Amino acid sequence: MDSPLDTPPPDRILRAAVIGAGYWGPNLARNFASSPRWDLVAVCDLDAERAAKVARAAGGAQAMTSVDELLARDDVDAVAIATPARTHHALVMAALRAGKHVVVEKPIADDVDAAREMIAEAAARGLVLMTDHTFCYTPAVVKIRELIEAGELGEILFVDSVRINLGLVQQDVDVFWDLAPHDLSILDYILPGGLQPESVAAHGADPLGAGKACVGHLVLPLPGGAVAHVNVNWLSPTKIRSFTVGGSRRTLVWDDLNPQQRLSVYDRGVDLETQALDRLDRKHATISYRLGDTWSPALKEREALGAMVAELADSITQGRAPLTDGAAGLRVLNILAAASASLAAGGDACPVAMEPVVIGTETRDELVGEPV
Repeated sequence: MDSPLDTPPPDRILRAAVIGAGYWGPNLARNFASSPRWDLVAVCDLDAERAAKVARAAGGAQAMTSVDELLARDDVDAVAIATPARTHHALVMAALRAGKHVVVEKPIADDVDAAREMIAEAAARGLVLMTDHTFCYTPAVVKIRELIEAGELGEILFVDSVRINLGLVQQDVDVFWDLAPHDLSILDYILPGGLQPESVAAHGADPLGAGKACVGHLVLPLPGGAVAHVNVNWLSPTKIRSFTVGGSRRTLVWDDLNPQQRLSVYDRGVDLETQALDRLDRKHATISYRLGDTWSPALKEREALGAMVAELADSITQGRAPLTDGAAGLRVLNILAAASASLAAGGDACPVAMEPVVIGTETRDELVGEPV
């Protein structure tokens, strides 16, 4: 990302506004208001009463109903957009053209081309475009990434993610677009080199007759022979949020609903004792089982959104891309698009091709789904 011409000094308190006072907007407003790095100056929503309620709860920011009037203000450095995905493109483009930095709720957009245009606009103007992949800022996910980077798990062999609960059937998206962005963003954050599946196969069901998949599974083969599996479900009477990363040295399990022991690392697994170093000779290996200790890493408790708004401030004052930038949002979006193509094709695997995307002065390969 090119640095904006008027990059503020690191010690300057930045000014934020939240667009959207529905489900997620109040959480964003509260964290901006409580952050020492930010002043929350406005909350904007078409529903004036709802905007006023959120503004009061967040410390008395101004309530507004006009996005145009909000973006015309000189006392707003950044806007947080917490509206339905179908509105993201228009709102983000308007904010960027008004010279505002932007953080936008997941998914970054409802269309791949729209996301590309948003990324290009931010880069051309030297502004930060950040995707609110909230789970990437949780202490557990940060620790998982650290353990993988340090080689504690060894070579990644599989990832299995389960996100099921008795939830609301959404009006405009299926269960993949509603829940899977969380898991895909986590995978993109923790895997070395980001999430780069060779293909995506999506299998969904609509037992309620709601007109969209309410139960679904994603299968994503990863480079090197590993595989990731994502299970999402709106209809489960029990709530489960678990994430398992199996490695050649150790296996890690994250149980997000267990506050006493969110992370467990198991020194257990299968060892392949080969005479040759070439991984192609593994089919001739002798299999043995390893049964070692289990331990739980210590985690610093903090609210993920607090860390997210701090990262947004750092990226603005340092003139750099945030950890979950627009490119991260595009990688997740491309996989969702490929999953939709697979679902429409009856579950056939949809290859995920690579395409160059320019972020500032850097060119990076990102993912775009192309159905078979």
